[in-house]
Amino acid sequence: MSEPFRILINLPESLRDSERLAPAFEPLEKRLSVRRTSCDTAEQIAPHLAWANGVLMWSWPRFTPEVLDASSGLRFCAHIDIHQREAQLLLDRGIPVSVSRAGFSPAVSEMALTLILASLRRTSSYHAEMWAGNEPWVKKMPDDVDVDERQLAGRRVGIIGFGRVGQGLALLLAPFACDLKYYDPFLAPEAGRAAGAEPASLEEMFATSEVAVCCAAANPGTAHLVTRQHVDSLQRGAVFVNVARAAVVDGDALYERVERREIYAALDVFDAEPLPVDSRWRKLPNAYMTPHRAGGIVESLERIVSYLVSDLIAFLDGQPRAHALTAGMIPGLDS
Repeated sequence: MSEPFRILINLPESLRDSERLAPAFEPLEKRLSVRRTSCDTAEQIAPHLAWANGVLMWSWPRFTPEVLDASSGLRFCAHIDIHQREAQLLLDRGIPVSVSRAGFSPAVSEMALTLILASLRRTSSYHAEMWAGNEPWVKKMPDDVDVDERQLAGRRVGIIGFGRVGQGLALLLAPFACDLKYYDPFLAPEAGRAAGAEPASLEEMFATSEVAVCCAAANPGTAHLVTRQHVDSLQRGAVFVNVARAAVVDGDALYERVERREIYAALDVFDAEPLPVDSRWRKLPNAYMTPHRAGGIVESLERIVSYLVSDLIAFLDGQPRAHALTAGMIPGLDS
């Protein structure tokens, strides 16, 4: 009888031992030899990788050629997320990789829609004002109604990065009949149109959008992809939403326009996280903020684990994997 496939589950303790996620891991426990660790460095994980035939992990520790050289039995990698360099390194060595980051996408798309609506309809401000007892009741219609409080239906919306999150947002926006444009140099125009959006340059998108949503991955190709020129071209009263990474945007340029009360920002991501208590962003009433919560709900966590477990079982059974990483996907990964 052959020895069972050895799988290393290297995740934060709160994830790997979670009772709520136990059913998602159960197929591995029944069939494979499982070792659970929470290593944060390549040096820590190296001896465990040397034992393993497969690994299920997040995006850290980041693998090095030396660690992989010492892991001759490694036959499969299942990553919740993975960086470009490690992805290329593994594929170059012929090691199959599955990535489940798409499991976060439905929740991130929903958060983007939530932030758009909250910014246009000022629901967060009204909520805080109602709690404080200083809410503004309309006494003279329409003179004392803020013209920046608008419906979403029919608005011009631009999406930067039209992968799973961007396309998921497009699907959610469909009932609102928005004039939808996207920027994504890696996506064929016909694919974007099939999702209900027209391709556009960044310059056109920022100059014409009433709502601009950043969904792009953070890597060397997208660092400050949204420049000062783009931010400055947003029309007065526009809403800028970021559910991607802060590094994609010129944060100083964005802050300056928000500080001048010219536009609105709805941000789930920041240059420094957790956001410092004295952050300049906390002082701006037209900045709507959430603490990097777009994707991390329980349903997302169940999906990302289940995707990897099912792909590992498919690999062992010689079946196609639903979440296999390909070379063409690498440009869309974080650096």
